[in-house]
Amino acid sequence: MRWDALFDDLETQLAAGERRDLDAEITERTRMEEAAVQLADRLRGSLGLMITVRLASGSTFEGTLSHAGSQALVLDEPRHQVLVPYASAVRYHGLSRLSVPEPSKVRQRLGLASALRGLARDRAALAVLIAGGPAGETTLHGVIDRVGRDYFDLAVTGDGEERRAANVRQLETIPLAALAGIRSARTPGT
Repeated sequence: MRWDALFDDLETQLAAGERRDLDAEITERTRMEEAAVQLADRLRGSLGLMITVRLASGSTFEGTLSHAGSQALVLDEPRHQVLVPYASAVRYHGLSRLSVPEPSKVRQRLGLASALRGLARDRAALAVLIAGGPAGETTLHGVIDRVGRDYFDLAVTGDGEERRAANVRQLETIPLAALAGIRSARTPGT
């Protein structure tokens, strides 16, 4: 009878040790998986949610997250859409705990410059927020004329003015690193 108790005790200890090892392995694998999650994946897991994005410049945007690309997100506000480069954000509120990797290799390669080229092609009227400077943030209104690898040219107009030669006040070249955000008018039906 003593032998049965001894073997039962050893078996219980072994099972408990195996369970601890399994729990430790699961915990370690979970940490490794979480360490591989990128911000864009977390944002894709939050598509359709109302979130708040706080910029380094102090501005805050709140809206429904409608797009999460490789370098920027798009928020839908009631009357506008806002493109925010990940590099200009310092804090997010309202994200889901889910993460969704980008399945498309093509979309993984499309960056901020690609989105800006689309805005230039559409001749969209924009409010461009530029980070830095003595005021902390500057807003310029206009239309993107062209986009380079790490900069874009903005034909500055008055707020609400169309991009016509007579309306262009100046041409500003803006490094992508200085871009805090872009607010555009929403397209009808969206």
